[in-house]
Amino acid sequence: MRILVVEDEQILADSIVELLKSNNYEAEAAYDGVDGLDKARLQIYDLIVLDVMLPKINGFEVATTLRREHNGTPILMLTAKSDLDDRVRGLDSGADYYLTKPFESRELIACIHALTRRQKDQVDEITFGDLRLDLTGISMSCGAESIRLSSKEFDVLRLLMQAGSSNIPKSRILDQVWGYDSEAIENNVEVYVAFLRKKLKKLGSSVTICAVRGVGYHLE
Repeated sequence: MRILVVEDEQILADSIVELLKSNNYEAEAAYDGVDGLDKARLQIYDLIVLDVMLPKINGFEVATTLRREHNGTPILMLTAKSDLDDRVRGLDSGADYYLTKPFESRELIACIHALTRRQKDQVDEITFGDLRLDLTGISMSCGAESIRLSSKEFDVLRLLMQAGSSNIPKSRILDQVWGYDSEAIENNVEVYVAFLRKKLKKLGSSVTICAVRGVGYHLE
């Protein structure tokens, strides 16, 4: 499962990312509200750990904006404040749970386990047009037909289906699927898009992966 940590204290953010990785989660950090909101809008994360006091846009505004845009990714909100009014404001803005700093590592992991378990129980497939992506079986289906996907094919298709008709740049797909420190190049994205196009055709789906030169890919 993939988690976004939005926290302006870089040492703390990086420590949380390493803690999550040691607990078998994929995780990355954003260090201000604008970058955090941009990443969260991709809807490629299973959970967002969101600090309240952020530069540019605070955590309340980030959460409110995501919920207004119908982004249902679970949000675990972090704050140094323990006032009741502050906690209520966080929950009213769309947070699913509230954790006050300082907190123990095991407390944070327990909260994340609970929220991701709840999310997994609620969502087990993504749909677009006549295409269904099984999040548990790593396969795509159309009608009664189903095709198994490789892990990279699954990750690329998941990004595209979550974005729907919105374009995703090749560079963003490369970063999110292969990782920021990977030596893979944009040609890798093109190769896996070609694999997916062949499987979509074999499946008989009406969904197509469209390329816009200089912009990226989207589904139609």
